Amino acid sequence: MRSSFAKSIYVGAAVLGLAGLSAVTTTTASAKSYATAGAYSKLTTDATKRNVEATGTNALYTKPGTVKGAKVVASKATMKDLADSKKSANYFRAYGVKITNRGSVYYRVVTMDQKYRGYVYGGKVNGTFGGGIKAAETTTANTTDSMIGKTVTFTNPGTKNVTWTAPKYTQYKSGASKVVKNTTPFAGDTLKVTKAETKTREGSLYYYVEDQQNPTVNGWIYSKAVTTDASAIYNQATDVKVNFVAPNGTILKSATLPKLTANNADNTAIGTAKANAKGTAVGYDAVKSATKAWSDPLLKGTGYTYSEGNAANKAALYAAKTGDTVSLTVTKGAQAVQSIAAYYQDGVNAPVKLSSGAKSISVSAVKKADGDPAKAVKLGDKLVHQVTTPKLTAAFSGANGANYTAADVQNFLTINKANTLNSVDYAKSAKNHAVALDSKYAVKKNGKVVVYHTVYTLTSGVAGTYTTNGTAFAFYNNAKEVNGSASTTQNTGSVSAFQ
Repeated sequence: MRSSFAKSIYVGAAVLGLAGLSAVTTTTASAKSYATAGAYSKLTTDATKRNVEATGTNALYTKPGTVKGAKVVASKATMKDLADSKKSANYFRAYGVKITNRGSVYYRVVTMDQKYRGYVYGGKVNGTFGGGIKAAETTTANTTDSMIGKTVTFTNPGTKNVTWTAPKYTQYKSGASKVVKNTTPFAGDTLKVTKAETKTREGSLYYYVEDQQNPTVNGWIYSKAVTTDASAIYNQATDVKVNFVAPNGTILKSATLPKLTANNADNTAIGTAKANAKGTAVGYDAVKSATKAWSDPLLKGTGYTYSEGNAANKAALYAAKTGDTVSLTVTKGAQAVQSIAAYYQDGVNAPVKLSSGAKSISVSAVKKADGDPAKAVKLGDKLVHQVTTPKLTAAFSGANGANYTAADVQNFLTINKANTLNSVDYAKSAKNHAVALDSKYAVKKNGKVVVYHTVYTLTSGVAGTYTTNGTAFAFYNNAKEVNGSASTTQNTGSVSAFQ
């Protein structure tokens, strides 16, 4: 039987010819062989240690990818996009596992926003993330953040930027796990910052806060949703937010008119009851509260002033309701020109003012000093620190009351080619003291006085405020003595900025 069956196969093959044999062989090789998966196991290790991210090398399936019937949930290309994402919502949480008969480990995973859920190949070692996923640190602790230990308040109490069990989407379901859904009842409460973390993908900073008046109010909150500035606190039920707006539309500062009293019943004057709900008409108290005494500290350093008598500003305030944001127009101050005082400091002695002065000193004064080295050095310093101050093409000026930075001073002098100053020409005595060119103690060579000058290079400015007839300060701390006469300044301006 077996011999006859074998012969019939060979005869059949001969009859079919090579083409037929090839067809039979191909059909047999194309039959797909599927893996089988073992029982599902729930992962029980610390959930926060099971945060993972896609690597982009494997797709996400409805069941282990090599098992019959597995369908694609997220293609390999989609998983690559999730791997490269800058959003915490696209991290995964691993929560279950199946192992195939071939030893492949497939993890059951879900994205933090629950958009994608399925099985992804995780390597060959159960309990280790590999293949299509890898372990992820969704946040980075900032243990040295300067805000830790400080007291803050909610900047804008309400339903936006509330507190969470974890920085949003950095843990599974944290995007829906609000500790406090509305912070309005806690406006003005003091909150202690106890921890700080940065979201790895977005780079945004979160603080863990604990309410000192209501201990049940705590959680992670976006760092910009709290403030140490009491003037920035805003309660939609009791306050009106104010934007100080320049004529060109730029918002210079924002502030709050807090704890306003409602208008009376016919909205013609201030009533007697404090506002306690959003949308309460508080215009008359807003006008009364928006004074120069209130606005001046807020606008300090901007160079702008607020006029409480401005008709448009008063109209906007009269119409205000709690929860509103009112725009108030401010006026730029008049230009204030600053003179500039230049100083030199050697790092040891007190700063010396570089000032333009007489280009020579009396011979008698030099003679008296030449016998006393200490006095001679002092006299020499005085001579060397007399500089030829250049005339500039523009004045250092700004709106009266506006702040300027050290960099502003330095940039102004650099642009106006005053980043170096030359001392007046001087000679030296035999004892190497600086002396006037016409001094009989001046050292000569080949019958001519040997001339020197000192070049001072700008190193920094000093921050200040533009004020009428004010003075700005600059330091030229790099000093270098040069053999030869000082070159003529290149400046051809008409402004005598230097003192």
